[in-house]
Amino acid sequence: MTNPTPAPAAEPLPVALLLPGQGAQHPGMATGLYGHDEVFTGAADEVFDALGAPGTHVRDDWLGERPGVPMDHVTRSQILLFTIDYALGRTVESWGVRPAVLLGHSVGEMAAAVLADVFTLADAARLMWDRVTRLADGPAGGMVAVAAAPDALTPYLRDDVVVGAHNAPRQTILAGPEPHLGQVTRELREQGLVCRTVPSSTPFHSPVLAPLAARAEPAFAAVRARPPALPLISGYTAAPLTARQAADPAWWSSHPVAQVRFWPALDHLLGGPGRQLVECGPGRGLSALARRHPAVLAGRSRVLPLLPAGPADASRTRDDLAAARSFLTAHSA
Repeated sequence: MTNPTPAPAAEPLPVALLLPGQGAQHPGMATGLYGHDEVFTGAADEVFDALGAPGTHVRDDWLGERPGVPMDHVTRSQILLFTIDYALGRTVESWGVRPAVLLGHSVGEMAAAVLADVFTLADAARLMWDRVTRLADGPAGGMVAVAAAPDALTPYLRDDVVVGAHNAPRQTILAGPEPHLGQVTRELREQGLVCRTVPSSTPFHSPVLAPLAARAEPAFAAVRARPPALPLISGYTAAPLTARQAADPAWWSSHPVAQVRFWPALDHLLGGPGRQLVECGPGRGLSALARRHPAVLAGRSRVLPLLPAGPADASRTRDDLAAARSFLTAHSA
C-alpha cells in the first residue's frame, strides 16, 4: 500500500476536508484520475465547461506534456488547484463519506465554498477565472516559506514584504514583490534561517495585489451567495464562516491580499472532538502541517492524504486514492 493510512483498528471519526492552495501544485497533479475515475472526471469537466473556451486551454495544459502556459502561472495554478480540490471533494462524497467540516488554505477556501453550497460551481469557476486573469497583470513577486514564527520575522519585513500565511508554529510564508522579497530572503538566510521558495510567480497575500483584487468585487456582487450548508472554518479568520461574510462581495474579493491563518484555523478545528483530517487536493503539504498539531500527536485526531506527495505515475495516484477510500469508508463517522 503506497498511501500511509492510520491503523486499521482506528475508531470512526467525523471527517474534515483540508483543501490546499498555492504551492501545492505540480505538473501532472491528479492527471492519473482524469478519464479513469468517473466522478472525478465529471467534476473536473464541470469546471472546464463553465469556463468555456479558456477551460479547454487550461485542461490541455494540465494534461499535456508541453503546456503552453506553465503550471506556476496564476492562470494555471489557481484554477487547477480549485478544480482538483473540488473534484476530489465530490469524489469523497460519492463514496458515501459526508464531511462534517471544511477548511481551505488560500484558494482552497473557494473550493470549500462550493462544497458547502455557498456558490454554485458555475458561478465559482467564473469568479475564479475573473480573479486570476486580473491578478495576471500584477507585479512580479512570489512567496517564501521560512522556518520561523511570524513574530521572529517582524524586524525583516519592509517594502511590501509581509507575512502572507501562518502555517504552523515555526512555518511562516512571506509574500511580496521582487526584488524586495529576494532581498529579505537573502538576509534571513544570512541569519541562518531555512527558507524555501514556494512555487508561485505572483505575490499572493501581499498588499501589492490590493488594487487588482478589489476590482473583482463587482463580479462577486453579481452572483448569489448562500450561508454555508456545511461548517466551513475560514483560513482567513480562523473561525466558522458566517452568513454575513458569505454574502459580502468584499470579503471574497479580498482573499488574494489577506493573510492566511491556517494554523490558528486548524487549532480551532481540532479544539473539540477528534477529527479524521483528509487532505483533499494535490500533495501532502497540509498533512505534514497537521501532523504537528497536539491533537494529532496525542492520537485524538488522524491525518489522511488522498494523493501522493508530488509527481507520480498514474498507477501510484490511483492506488493512493483507492487506499484512502478503503480506509475512509470503514473508519469515518
